[in-house]
Amino acid sequence: MQPVKILDHFASEQLASCKGKDLLRVDEFSGEELTQLLHFAAYLKQRQKSGQPYQPLKGKTLGMIFDKSSTRTRVSFEVGMYQLGGMSMFLSGKELQLGRGEPISDTAKVMSRYVDAIMIRTFSHAGVEELAEHASIPIINGLTDQFHPCQALADMLTIWEHKGTLQGVKLAYVGDGNNVANSLVLAAALLGLDVRVATPPGYEMDADIVKKAAAYAQASGGRVVVTHDPAEAVNGADVIYTDVWTSMGFEAENEQRLKDFAAYQVNEQLVQHADPGYLFMHCLPAHRGEEVSAGVIDGPHSVVFDQAENRLHAQKAVLAALL
Repeated sequence: MQPVKILDHFASEQLASCKGKDLLRVDEFSGEELTQLLHFAAYLKQRQKSGQPYQPLKGKTLGMIFDKSSTRTRVSFEVGMYQLGGMSMFLSGKELQLGRGEPISDTAKVMSRYVDAIMIRTFSHAGVEELAEHASIPIINGLTDQFHPCQALADMLTIWEHKGTLQGVKLAYVGDGNNVANSLVLAAALLGLDVRVATPPGYEMDADIVKKAAAYAQASGGRVVVTHDPAEAVNGADVIYTDVWTSMGFEAENEQRLKDFAAYQVNEQLVQHADPGYLFMHCLPAHRGEEVSAGVIDGPHSVVFDQAENRLHAQKAVLAALL
């Protein structure tokens, strides 16, 4: 892994523009702000690894609302808030008054009186936007059916660590045009990557998101290409990324999806089209034998556990910057 060059003493004023903002989708931040967040995440990671406490959030509380099950999101946010000197509260959506029909606007106003920020992992992105509209504190999208911005930040940090740069890196995404793909492509476009997306017919990314990403890429020097051909997407790729074929909430479609995605498995044959030093990435959980072969995800090119760890460091940067 190539070392990441960061400042010995990170100047927090570089992230002053982020204070008090929401993180609902990754392109609410500029390419420069995302770059600064990645530098900040690398700085926090270095401090944590060297045993130097950094606790700017003493006395701060993060409310965490979960409507969807979670491993990485819950643990990384809880640990991250603790390491920053604050505390977090797990709140099941079913156990809140939201589960009994309280308006989102009322919940937002009440929670704003109790906690300093809210992280929410749920289904409807519109519901998260409504929460942010009525809250007077930062709202962080821990995942919706449309976006997964925290994952995209961790992904960009991982690529930067291993490749030493983001500009011009060839990133291939193969699979479902889902929330992970949406955020990944937007972040990549803002940061100057050459990103190619291969999906089966009928499972393409949202056309408006692709259009926005293409505009960001034009400004950053990157590129966005969408195709139905996995080999075309992977050709010469520095990074190959995939996700499960059936995301949470789409379980009823699983049988049909297994058929539709059969030709989109990332396996030993497909990766032969990539650069010999390619990285394999997956946001986890993974289904070996479906979207990826065991030989690829457990092989020497896989960085999926570095990627999972970086959820912690990227989210710590977000928490500290917003608060």
